[in-house]
Amino acid sequence: MKLRNTGRIAIAGLAVVAALGLTACGSDDKAESKPTPTTTSAPATSAADLPPTPTAADLNAQLQKALDPNVPNSEKLEWIQGAEADPELPNRLAEAYKSTNATIDVTEVTAFGDTLNAKAKLAFNGQENIADVPFVAENGHWKVQKAWVCQMLQLANQPSAACPA
Repeated sequence: MKLRNTGRIAIAGLAVVAALGLTACGSDDKAESKPTPTTTSAPATSAADLPPTPTAADLNAQLQKALDPNVPNSEKLEWIQGAEADPELPNRLAEAYKSTNATIDVTEVTAFGDTLNAKAKLAFNGQENIADVPFVAENGHWKVQKAWVCQMLQLANQPSAACPA
């Protein structure tokens, strides 16, 4: 019984770390923070090239398919940023999701130009947390941000060539 509670505490701790880590990755700029120059290797996306902003229900459906181990990997590749670096990335994420008995339910979507923030109820083994799931516009699709996917894989000890060690 004590081991069972320890496992629950460990999973809850991981979920809290994930939720806090995800909120730290957001782009909530504060007036007192100094802007830092950034460079990107991805081509800039103009407003005309952006796909329409999806609803929470749309993103929910996309996430459920991306996290379903029964959906062929080839169908999931366009939903995850960086999947071309590791074609098994969607399956690794689905396996991590399944192994932690996770559930996710997008409740709100906010657009920030070529990025979206999806507020979601994320539960691991019944322990519910609110998380931010970032999406980026790429090649006419909204894709789950690679950094978020890598963070989820790291929490589940699932290595990927697309994620830095």
